[in-house]
Amino acid sequence: MERRTIGAAALAVGAVGLGCMPMSWGYSGSRRRGDESLRAAHRALDLGCDLLDTADVYGPFTNELLLGRVLKERRSEAFVSTKVGLLAGEQHLVASGRPGYVRRACDASLRRLRTDVIDLYQLHRADPEVPVEETWGAMADLVRAGKVRALGLCAVGARGGRRAGGPMYEGTLRQLRRVQQVFPVGAVQAELSVWSPEALHALLPWCAARGVGFLAAMPLGNGFLTGTLTPGEGFEPDDMRARHPRFTAEMMAANQPIVAGLRRVAARHGDEVTPGQVALAWVLAQGPGVVPVPGAKHERWVAENAAAARLRLTERDLAEVASLPPARGSWD
Repeated sequence: MERRTIGAAALAVGAVGLGCMPMSWGYSGSRRRGDESLRAAHRALDLGCDLLDTADVYGPFTNELLLGRVLKERRSEAFVSTKVGLLAGEQHLVASGRPGYVRRACDASLRRLRTDVIDLYQLHRADPEVPVEETWGAMADLVRAGKVRALGLCAVGARGGRRAGGPMYEGTLRQLRRVQQVFPVGAVQAELSVWSPEALHALLPWCAARGVGFLAAMPLGNGFLTGTLTPGEGFEPDDMRARHPRFTAEMMAANQPIVAGLRRVAARHGDEVTPGQVALAWVLAQGPGVVPVPGAKHERWVAENAAAARLRLTERDLAEVASLPPARGSWD
């Protein structure tokens, strides 16, 4: 499989990564099973999905501990990505970017992950109280110390930091320009999917021009693009989709034409191809440096997602996806 270098680490290109957050955070707690999540992570590595993406805040901490059990046996097969910069409070998240905290957080992540080096260390969110150059400089010191191989930046929302009339991801682009002066950016992670394509015209050109990798977060639209969610079925209170403006019953019904379009494309490629695989193949088609990182916690979904790497969309397919109606949310 083709590899892409991010810093000193090699990442598989043309493959699908594994977003590990749903294993212990963000989605319905009653459906989490530690042993099933372990099997899912092992299955991902078996199938060549070597990117395992986590964060210290997921859990918090329990997600890294879970992956540490996998990495203890199979560290050489994995590209390990974790994040720093967010602390979990009782009802909210708080950014923390002080250099001393960054150093302590990295050491703690290394212990939980049972490894001596992190392939990609990402800044989850910049601390508004600390110049981002200071935080990034502390992260760069970790590279020099051999604890981290490359640095990445997670984008704020498409509209975050955007001045009136300004471009999408304006705030993230400002941060990227600033930190790039301190130490090279190895990768950018941002939402990219059929129903959230904004990064295509804002962040992806910046990355492509500099040879920076792009990790596509939420490429399945938090599960909506798989076509397995039923409008009005509801979510458990701890599931982040219960508060997401695109997951009200009304908006899920209004966005069904998007899933219907993915189904039509899938049908042209065989009975076994799913809308979710089309959605992932669309992300992979956006460039050689783009790696989709769908969340999964069951072997079945890991295998289905991995198979999307073999799906080649035609020009007709891509044109049909491009013609689908834009997603709506309760903010519209």
